[in-house]
Amino acid sequence: MYLNLNIGILGHVDSGKTTLAKALSAIASTAAFDKNPQSQARGITLDLGFSALQVDLPDHLREQCTEQGYEKLQYTFVDCPGHASLIRTIIGGAQIIDMMLLVIDSEKGIQPQTAECLIIGELTCRKMIVVLNKIDVLRDPIQRKKTLERLKKGIAGVLSKMSFDETPIVFVSATTGVNITTLVEAMQSKSYKPQRNLDLPFMFAVDHCFAIKGQGTVCTGTVLQGKLSVNDEVEIPKLKLQRKVKSIQMFRKSYQTVRQGDRAGICITQFDPKSLERGIVCASNYVHCVYAAVVRLNCVKYYKRPIKSKAKFHITCGYETVVATILLFTGDVETFSYANQYEYAEEIATDQEAKRNVFALLEFETPVLASENALIIGSKLDSDVHAAECRIAFSGRLAQAMRDSKYTETVLPELKIYKQKAKIGSIQRVVNEKELIAVGLFKKSANNRQAFVGLGISLSSGERGIIQDTFGASGKVKLHFSEPVAADVLNRIGQKGPSSAGEVKVELRFKKFLFRKNTKDQKVVQ
Repeated sequence: MYLNLNIGILGHVDSGKTTLAKALSAIASTAAFDKNPQSQARGITLDLGFSALQVDLPDHLREQCTEQGYEKLQYTFVDCPGHASLIRTIIGGAQIIDMMLLVIDSEKGIQPQTAECLIIGELTCRKMIVVLNKIDVLRDPIQRKKTLERLKKGIAGVLSKMSFDETPIVFVSATTGVNITTLVEAMQSKSYKPQRNLDLPFMFAVDHCFAIKGQGTVCTGTVLQGKLSVNDEVEIPKLKLQRKVKSIQMFRKSYQTVRQGDRAGICITQFDPKSLERGIVCASNYVHCVYAAVVRLNCVKYYKRPIKSKAKFHITCGYETVVATILLFTGDVETFSYANQYEYAEEIATDQEAKRNVFALLEFETPVLASENALIIGSKLDSDVHAAECRIAFSGRLAQAMRDSKYTETVLPELKIYKQKAKIGSIQRVVNEKELIAVGLFKKSANNRQAFVGLGISLSSGERGIIQDTFGASGKVKLHFSEPVAADVLNRIGQKGPSSAGEVKVELRFKKFLFRKNTKDQKVVQ
């Protein structure tokens, strides 16, 4: 049995990622090394590629792993595209990795997609090795040494501001094979036993599908959680189909069971492979369509624009990327609950540390398939791909998934998001020392005054009272005070007209809930 580590190979286009994958790998899958005809024609990686290398367990893992039945360590390489326009695929591929190889062209250094890959890696894993590739192109030994040392120093400076573990930097030539052994040794030293939860329901990220005549449809992908055995029943939630697993292979070897972290092909009784190019296979009735969701937001500090409520972002969840409208709100607690009240936020500056916990309501234009606690990444992919700016804005985990297509009626009214509001009016006349008539708090046409009855108000002179009742049809209200209003204040009201500088102002502060429809739901409170 192999301990499988998924190693993402990321970097700017033409940095030599696929060549490096070939140099490292001993086993290739059906989707490896740009076998796609379009990839070969265009000379760039267009889709995820998978290959593997099996090595002896390193000393620091041997005792622990052999006790658990692992005989060797297997690296499954996930060769991601590098082109800016394929960032959806890059983000999707990065969500299945345990460690990252960041490939940098030694001649060109850090480029725009190098920086984006660093950010994606930081969101999805904490272990990384930087690979300075194409050192064979730097032919002059003295110049090569100077260039590599300068690059190494610059990269170390960038990494010092990020949250990766200690990161080795290895100089290689994937084309000639120089230092590939050194890179494998660095990978072994960074290898670890990932936390795998086999008790969770089975979930499998499918990246390719193809039919085998007389057998069924093979779905290749990565086990995200749980385990699966031959003859188990699985669900394809996108197609609402349940099918039996006929056989399982990992890199052309048959197995009876696969576990979280494994790269595998599972043969499922017949369905059309064209109907599931990429997606989820899972335990029955586990993954459902999500129409809206609440996430606790983690802003990406390199995204230089503010994140604004009502803006649209590209949301990637697994291999799916859809457009969603975002609504921001803040609270004092880290964990979201419908029982808590939250304040609406117009915008959040990503380069400032939030004083309160930031949450977001995401309303998807197209429903996505997702489980609770799924990782989401929000991006502005309609930005100019040639601009030197970060397009990745935030990440988060699904705290609440809204699976009812009528969620605006059934779920949103339970969401206690409010805006702080204030109304300013003036005292028109005195009824008695404990009752005053206020004007200007509400428009003459306002028909919702009754919702404010009982709320507290304050006078510019300091007294506090409540709105006792509505008064007349012109927007006036009657105010009541538990203690008599000071005589000098009453005199000012009697002597001064509403437009004079000495008038007594009245202020009403309240919370207005966004998703409550009527006064019975207490749309306004204090």
